[in-house]
Amino acid sequence: MYVCDTKSPPAFLERVRGVIFDCDGVLVDSRDANRMYYNLIREGVGMLSLTPEEEDYVHMHSVKECMARIIPADRLEEALEVQRNLDYAEDIFPFIYLEDGLVELLEALAKREVRMAVHTNRTNTVEILLRHFEIDQYFAPVVSAGRLKRPKPDPEGVFTILDAWKLPAESVAYIGDSALDERSARAAAVPFWSYKNPALSAVMYIPDFDTLRGCLAGESETKDA
Repeated sequence: MYVCDTKSPPAFLERVRGVIFDCDGVLVDSRDANRMYYNLIREGVGMLSLTPEEEDYVHMHSVKECMARIIPADRLEEALEVQRNLDYAEDIFPFIYLEDGLVELLEALAKREVRMAVHTNRTNTVEILLRHFEIDQYFAPVVSAGRLKRPKPDPEGVFTILDAWKLPAESVAYIGDSALDERSARAAAVPFWSYKNPALSAVMYIPDFDTLRGCLAGESETKDA
């Protein structure tokens, strides 16, 4: 696995014509927000807070999968009523933060005419989230679990993006931070770049977005030279 390094940018960056981003843990730091959201639902039905294992699960999976995992079947309707009464934008958005260096990276990719998309297991909040942070203009399409028959790790979402772009898989990169992202990219034969998670199997490991932006700049300078 290549570790992104501005001093030795990889040649394969030149071939990238599109980048697919996961949302939570990649575009935004939302782990605390996700924990708070599901704990509010559990609290509303008189249950204890999430365990560490459950926190990991809800950070990666769709809301439908999460509710089935953390709420007993006989309490699900009650929990769904609590969920419907939560104001996600007001109660949760204040605890979500853009990843450092993201906007500068998006601008750099846009200048290179690299297409960008989002593939997320969020169900119906990703478009609102992107607008909230004023980065929605960078991404098309935005593919959420609510639009798919099969969410990640199934490759359906990646194939949807490739079809919209009319680009071959080898010219696209998928940036993710979880095993679900890794499996989804692999199943679609799209090169996977691991963000802040060196334990994943990836073509490239990205420690932060400033470093990736530096690699892109370095690759351009090498090409021009």
